[in-house]
Amino acid sequence: MFRRDYIVRMIEDMTGMIAKVFALKQERKTTEALWEVDELMNKHFRLNSRLMNSLSVEDIIEMFRLGGGVESDKLQGMARLMYEEGGIYLAGENVEEAVPRLMKSLHLYLYAALHGADRDLLNLPEEIDECLNAVEAYRLPAKSERLLMAYMEAVGRYGKAEDSLYRLREHGEDIGKEGEELYNRLLAKDQDELLRGNLPLEEVAEGREQWLRLNHADKETETS
Repeated sequence: MFRRDYIVRMIEDMTGMIAKVFALKQERKTTEALWEVDELMNKHFRLNSRLMNSLSVEDIIEMFRLGGGVESDKLQGMARLMYEEGGIYLAGENVEEAVPRLMKSLHLYLYAALHGADRDLLNLPEEIDECLNAVEAYRLPAKSERLLMAYMEAVGRYGKAEDSLYRLREHGEDIGKEGEELYNRLLAKDQDELLRGNLPLEEVAEGREQWLRLNHADKETETS
């Protein structure tokens, strides 16, 4: 009960903060907008923006571990704050400061979604899509791309999961076995479900065969 009350208060505060930040961005009051985010970060997490942006995503996730699990709802709250901060810098055309924050936000969102976060609290699927749109011109770190692949599979967007798989391969990641396992899982799914996921059964079968050929060719190249 206490946890739920805390989350509700956090969401209420974030809703108010987002409205304030939107207005401040419209007025180009960047410093004031950033202060609003930092204040809320301190209020709910006793953390600040400078610290969060000096840490790796792995370190941030560790800060939200409790017992054997992750406080995934709080983690998505932090992801939202980092997204807002990135958006403030983006509105001010400071891409150098914006993109790292948006990338971290996306990673934290994806991790939270895959570890039990309540997807209705902050409209998590929509937030993830907004994050993806904001960074679509940039290459995701491999660790984030892997999370994205897992997330897209988990929510039934199988065509998008396949896209992530091929991006990882193009970037030189050792993804052969993971790709084969992905196709095997997809082949076990209902045809209608695959259609809804924008990857029909025949394309899955063809994709698996192509994937196996590519991996075989890669191994021959490595041994020659």
